[in-house]
Amino acid sequence: MLNDTPPAVGARRQAKVADLGSTALIGAESAPRRTGTAYCYWDLVPSPFRSLSVAVDGDGRLVEIRFDAHRPEGRRDAKRCEDAAVQLAEYFAGRRRQFDLQLAPIGTDFQLRVWRALCEIPYGAVRNYGDLARAIGQPKASRAVGQANGRNPLPIVIPCHRVIAGDGTIGGFSAGLDIKHRLLALEGVELTL
Repeated sequence: MLNDTPPAVGARRQAKVADLGSTALIGAESAPRRTGTAYCYWDLVPSPFRSLSVAVDGDGRLVEIRFDAHRPEGRRDAKRCEDAAVQLAEYFAGRRRQFDLQLAPIGTDFQLRVWRALCEIPYGAVRNYGDLARAIGQPKASRAVGQANGRNPLPIVIPCHRVIAGDGTIGGFSAGLDIKHRLLALEGVELTL
């Protein structure tokens, strides 16, 4: 059971680890969250862009995907990361449209709500920040939604690349607009940079 008592004034807020379950069930209410960071295992996964690093926690739940050279703390373990590696390879080859992985992204309650809404965007479709703000019941929170989108620790699997600017342009992407453009093109969406 979650404690719904607001923190005292000046108290530090902690990020939460969400047990979002499988991506197939991500829209459902998640199990109670725990705070803290679990030890992780990571591996490098080939992609059409550059190698990605993927990290899973001790329970095998995906906690991070990175496009940069940063490697998570923990131990390299290809076997523990194999499910994510296989499903990402299938996605890049055009043989997978949905992921079936256990997820445990770390974020605030607001970020977790945004990330759940991202998972509702179908393969090959796009939404704008305002659409997402309305989807989570906060129609005036477009900028905050954009910030939560940019902090998504599981790009591709939680499809933040499917969010574009309100004027129909490509918007931003933490790994760069070229990669976002290529991910959207892979899904059949063509936008100009």
